[in-house]
Amino acid sequence: MAAMSGSRSATRVTVGDLRADEREFVLGAIRAEAEAVQRLPDELGDELHQAIDVLEACHGHVVTTGMGKSGLIAQKLSSTMASIGVPSHFVHPAEAVHGDLGRIRADDVLLAMSYSGNTDEVVALATLVKPDGIPVVGMSSNPVSELARLSTVHLSIGDVMEACPLNLAPTASTTAMLALGDAVALAVSRRRQFTVEDYRKRHPGGLLGKGLKSICEVLRFRVGENLPTIPAGVTVREALDRANVGRRPGAMLIVDADDGRLVGIFTDGDLRRLVLAHPDALDRKIAAVMTAEPRCLQSDALVRDTVQLVREHRQDEIPVVDKDGRPIGLLDVQDLIAMKVIDE
Repeated sequence: MAAMSGSRSATRVTVGDLRADEREFVLGAIRAEAEAVQRLPDELGDELHQAIDVLEACHGHVVTTGMGKSGLIAQKLSSTMASIGVPSHFVHPAEAVHGDLGRIRADDVLLAMSYSGNTDEVVALATLVKPDGIPVVGMSSNPVSELARLSTVHLSIGDVMEACPLNLAPTASTTAMLALGDAVALAVSRRRQFTVEDYRKRHPGGLLGKGLKSICEVLRFRVGENLPTIPAGVTVREALDRANVGRRPGAMLIVDADDGRLVGIFTDGDLRRLVLAHPDALDRKIAAVMTAEPRCLQSDALVRDTVQLVREHRQDEIPVVDKDGRPIGLLDVQDLIAMKVIDE
């Protein structure tokens, strides 16, 4: 019995061994998917530009389709294109022959995805739209597949070894399809000169939408409304008196008395430190104790620019100026916290 126990302990596999093996397995799967993407440039020639030409020229919708995992990738690509200025929707190839073929119009383009290029439902849909003159951009691993034959332009991802150890579950192949589809969609959007403002109109919600808002949309303290500017020649005492109008922010904007340009900022923190260090603090000139040439944002900046400034420089009050350097408002970090674009 003792000998048997010793034999068992000699061959015992520890949790650490299992974790090490598992980590290597996961890393191997990631490398397999990365390799599938890295090989894409070797598979693509002039047909890449031809596919972008076809998609750019589409006056209707880019209709994506695919079965199984390829269908899920097709749905994601449709969503991506719709958000970057390429109208798009997904049609399930099996449902197409049961009425959904009516979702595809004469001015649309069909983007059909199938790893083998011979998926019956996908091939059938490509066959059905062909007589109507609807262009087909096919994507598969096989440049001589049925889908390739039916396509106006065919994009090949090449023969992919799946990350699945059985080489069965679509993993690396769908990653390659997604990467190629995203790249082509972005190229079409680029040709159409899609802008940040265009994107904001299509994506007003969530953190991304908030980050694309103009800084002027979210300003709570505005010059001429509830934010007085302080001329540089006054004392700290006079500056505090002038700023004591209603609910004030945590800083004062100091301007040149002649041209109104921003020359400095004086925060509540600056005031506390000054009073503690100097008994005559309130009688000093504000220009002598302010922070000169503070970091500020132009009026055409976005909320995401402000977030970056706060994160990089820990600046709690950010002046917003026009193209001539004259202040139009002050953004307080609490406004960003209230918008939930940064944490406290």
